[in-house]
Amino acid sequence: MAGASGAEMAIAVSEARGLGSLPCAMLDSVKAGVEIGNIRQRTSKPINVNFFCHTAATPDPVRHAAWQEKLETYYTELGVDTDVPPGAIRAPFDEAMCEVVEEHQPEVVSFHFGLPEKTLLDRVKASGSIVLSSATTVEEALWLEANACDAIIAQGYEAGGHRGVFLSENISTQAGTFALVPQIADAVNVPVIAAGGIADGRGIAAAFALGASGVQIGTAYLFTPESLISDLHRSALLNATDSSTALTNLFSGRPARGLVNRVMREVGPMLTDAPPFPTAGAALAPLKAKAEASGLADFSSLWAGQAASLGSNLNARDLTLQLALDTQDCFNTLRIND
Repeated sequence: MAGASGAEMAIAVSEARGLGSLPCAMLDSVKAGVEIGNIRQRTSKPINVNFFCHTAATPDPVRHAAWQEKLETYYTELGVDTDVPPGAIRAPFDEAMCEVVEEHQPEVVSFHFGLPEKTLLDRVKASGSIVLSSATTVEEALWLEANACDAIIAQGYEAGGHRGVFLSENISTQAGTFALVPQIADAVNVPVIAAGGIADGRGIAAAFALGASGVQIGTAYLFTPESLISDLHRSALLNATDSSTALTNLFSGRPARGLVNRVMREVGPMLTDAPPFPTAGAALAPLKAKAEASGLADFSSLWAGQAASLGSNLNARDLTLQLALDTQDCFNTLRIND
């Protein structure tokens, strides 16, 4: 949820007795510290702080130039400057961020794309934080457990945003959430958290029935007023259907699920020659800015999962409470039917 949620969302969810999460992949260490401090001042409930832990890519000017050439017709159409240097928007977990964790001691620290190097991970655990990370396969889940991860987030194919893959780049064989969860639950001895395509009490109850100890929900919270997404993104979500999303690497260089828009239809959605993560988005940035100024999301990353159409207009606190109530109702119904 990097860029889509912040302190307000985390506070509201934690106050409602969910586990509010602060995404830090698009923050520097100073901003991350300020945001965590803000949360700590306004809630005493547990929080999760999330980081990416990919290997930083070295900008490749040749590949970047080829990528810009593929987009040249759009630069001409919109009349934007093509002199955009290759850049990185998302930074991996590092020494500075580790110091932020040690200072603020969030109850939970979660990672995407594996785990950080052992010395940093050891320091996170020594600070008292429970460590989570995403797995998209049983192999990844076993690797995470063997490397001292306290719980596994089983991220299914349906999930919005970036795939958490780190042992393989093959996304064509990735399992859906409700096929993945029971297999990971059977394979590991740590708690499993289901993620992907879960947006209401029915999905939560189903995940628990399949062996999950908890669920991670993202897209449903994009509809809340605490969400930081643009009005264009919000409008697109309101019109989403079950077939509105696709995996794409155009916006960052890594596969991520989002609402299909013009550039995904005409250029992609998946291209082998897109620059490596996280540098691909630099070439699209001026196109995005120009299009959004005209009220168009043609070049914007509109992250969303396959269950986007189940979203509601509740605020984050009320949504969290409603999800819990609906889940309980599902379990009560099952008991009555039994």
